[in-house]
Amino acid sequence: MPEGDTVWRQARDLNAALAGQLLTGCDFRVPSLATVDFAGSTVQSVQARGKHLLMHVRGLSPDAAWVIHSHLAMEGHWDIYGSAANGRPPRWRRPAHTARAILTTEHAVAVGFSLGTLDVLTEKEAGNAVGHLGPDLLGPDWDAAEALRRLTSAPERPVGLALLDQRNLAGIGNIYRNELCFLGRVHPDTPVADVPGLPRLVGLAKQLLEVNKDRAVRSTTGGPARRDAALWVYGLAGRPCKRCGAVVRHGRQADPAAPTHAARDIYWCPHCQPDPPPPASS
Repeated sequence: MPEGDTVWRQARDLNAALAGQLLTGCDFRVPSLATVDFAGSTVQSVQARGKHLLMHVRGLSPDAAWVIHSHLAMEGHWDIYGSAANGRPPRWRRPAHTARAILTTEHAVAVGFSLGTLDVLTEKEAGNAVGHLGPDLLGPDWDAAEALRRLTSAPERPVGLALLDQRNLAGIGNIYRNELCFLGRVHPDTPVADVPGLPRLVGLAKQLLEVNKDRAVRSTTGGPARRDAALWVYGLAGRPCKRCGAVVRHGRQADPAAPTHAARDIYWCPHCQPDPPPPASS
């Protein structure tokens, strides 16, 4: 599941393969971009912003500057292949019908599969597309104090929803949300105002993404890259808690502020993360 660390690695690898390179081929396989062709343009850089990828492309004229904006959503991925050998294109590792963008240079081919979002924007439009995001946990704009201010601006909101909200801090997905709540010993339904040590939780978020950004498979426990060993509670419903032995539970958490969004899976230890008390009656 792509989260901030995954997108950071994608940007790093795409930048290494494409930055400074002339595009010799460009194929967007979405109807809205069917006539867009950046062949002959140069990729300036590839950057991550939270869960968004921004590829900056420049043509020959000074005003010919665009941004290829993509979001991986739940299943998206950019693969990088070597150039064609003996005139034969490289064999893709994912189904061809899921390809949404194919960018070719003399030395590499980058293919975006199952992308949740794919747009071509001006620099200004790209800034607007990510301007709502909070401080990026892996970005140069990271500001723990600002992230904490945003989180506490809605003190009654469940912490599980607040951590997922990219407007508060950018880069946390559902896996990290569940793991952070466990490490903070709080149930995801606990109101932000009732979370003990919220600054420490923000610091843990930064620490977890930093230590995992160079790993192919993330680990929040420090254990080997197997789900039963690498994670504390996510995906481990029915198994014993690694801390106390209680059985890990599973539920769903919906966001009343976004009723059209599907409820997301939550996992917690009922002993380490007791249910929050019911709200006081008025």
